[in-house]
Amino acid sequence: MNRSNWNDIWVYFKDLAKREKGTVINLLGLIITEAILPYISIVGMGFLLNKIYQGADMGTLFQYALAILLTTLLFTVLHARLTENSRRARDNSVDLESGEMNRKSLSMDYEYLEDPHVQELRSWALSRSNFGIRGWFLFFAQSTLANLLSVFTALVVLFPMFFGEEKIGNGKGSFFISLGLCAAILFMVWGNYKASIYFVEKAGNVYGQMEGLFNKRRYFMNMFSGVESQKDLRMNRQQDIIDHEIHHTYGKLQKQQLKGNHFYINGLLTGVALSDISCFLVYVFIVIHAYMGLIPIGNVVVYAASIVQLTNAVTEFAETIGRIKELSTFTKNYMEFIHLGNRKYNGTLPVEKRQDNRFHVSFEHVSFRYPGTDRDVIKDLDISFEIGEKMAIVGKNGSGKTTFIKLLCRLYDVTEGCIKINGIDIRKYNYEEYCRLFSVVFQDFCMFAFPLGEDIASSGSPEEGRVVDALEKAGLKERLGALEQGLATYVGKDFHESGISFSGGEKQKMAIARAIYKDAPFIIMDDRRLRNARTRINTGFSLLQNKTTPHRSVV
Repeated sequence: MNRSNWNDIWVYFKDLAKREKGTVINLLGLIITEAILPYISIVGMGFLLNKIYQGADMGTLFQYALAILLTTLLFTVLHARLTENSRRARDNSVDLESGEMNRKSLSMDYEYLEDPHVQELRSWALSRSNFGIRGWFLFFAQSTLANLLSVFTALVVLFPMFFGEEKIGNGKGSFFISLGLCAAILFMVWGNYKASIYFVEKAGNVYGQMEGLFNKRRYFMNMFSGVESQKDLRMNRQQDIIDHEIHHTYGKLQKQQLKGNHFYINGLLTGVALSDISCFLVYVFIVIHAYMGLIPIGNVVVYAASIVQLTNAVTEFAETIGRIKELSTFTKNYMEFIHLGNRKYNGTLPVEKRQDNRFHVSFEHVSFRYPGTDRDVIKDLDISFEIGEKMAIVGKNGSGKTTFIKLLCRLYDVTEGCIKINGIDIRKYNYEEYCRLFSVVFQDFCMFAFPLGEDIASSGSPEEGRVVDALEKAGLKERLGALEQGLATYVGKDFHESGISFSGGEKQKMAIARAIYKDAPFIIMDDRRLRNARTRINTGFSLLQNKTTPHRSVV
């Protein structure tokens, strides 16, 4: 562990404390009760034995025993309550983190979604999805700090044994023997810590090399769960090659996992061995001093039990510290992803409200290259047109048609030049208002597994009349009439067994209906769908040669 690792953990802790103060307070309470609770019984039992040895009366012993019992009960109930709160917090970690990352994905600049580095950050963060980074952080923080506090408490309890002036009979403990024993124990603790760090880092390096294999496994899992991919697998007889790739991938995973487990086991055995040696040395020390009468009988019990707690805490602490370095990598990636700043300038000007929906669009010396590349996809483009005119963009695959649409919709900002609407650079407009100018049917459109009406309206409260009108204009009048549940019909069976698996052509018409429903001044359609658009759209807007309603444009 280096300073950078601890800094990554600290940054995540501050962010968590800012967002979830209750969770952090509960964690601190749990750490304190977990560390102290065992010593209440240990010290209490030793105290009672000493009182018995000193000849205390039964009433006094009963009062002491009752006080110890009530204190233990109070801490036990408090610890159980805090543990349950912590368990619930960890159980919700995956959902909370997924929600945060999804909200970030929805709000971040679109260009981040096509940035390999950003997607790698998300992939690494989600690789902790079985427990969540937040869940692992709470677990490791609890384990590390509770064990550290337990070690400190044990040392406080054991201090009189090493350096105290207690004596029963005629003997006195040797200061130098006690000092030597402490040095030996500290050496064992240090060795345990270094061994744990070494083996955990080795195992972490092995698992880090498996990320590509994990991605490949996730790819195959998604492939098998997809209806569309299964059609191609069956029709093209690709089962054999896929089966071969799966066995090859899983074979590599198993070998790497065995290698990683080997390091973890070696680290565990080393830690146990060093802890047992420390425990043995202290037991020898206690037995000798007890035999010489230097330690009261009650303290023998206290010291022996405290040594067991100390060695266990040291072993767990060393193991946890080693694994925290791995956690720091994931917290760093998560925090970098969540705090990605916006590259895109968000203007403040409102978009001009025009009753005639006429807008003049001009590309002025526009050039664009995608981030991370040095090749211009569009070079020095000058073009202007009026929304309300008929327009088609024709070109070969890869000629920049989709990029042109992305720039016009401001999913990307131009590299050079500018795009203006009504003479104003589109970057100066409020982005949310600017997006309302466009209804777009992208080439790779997506229909969601929602009720049909909500899917078309992109709202939980669709206007039924407008939805029906949009579907009819898109050519789905007969299909809509055949649906028993009408607009409440779920698209697909992902969430509801009564859902309908619509055909690809029907989904295309739904996407067009969604664009119609939005009722934006500028309608953009993917070129693959233009060939059959005449049969899909009856009225409502212009398309190529057909201009049925003025002041709406389609690309």
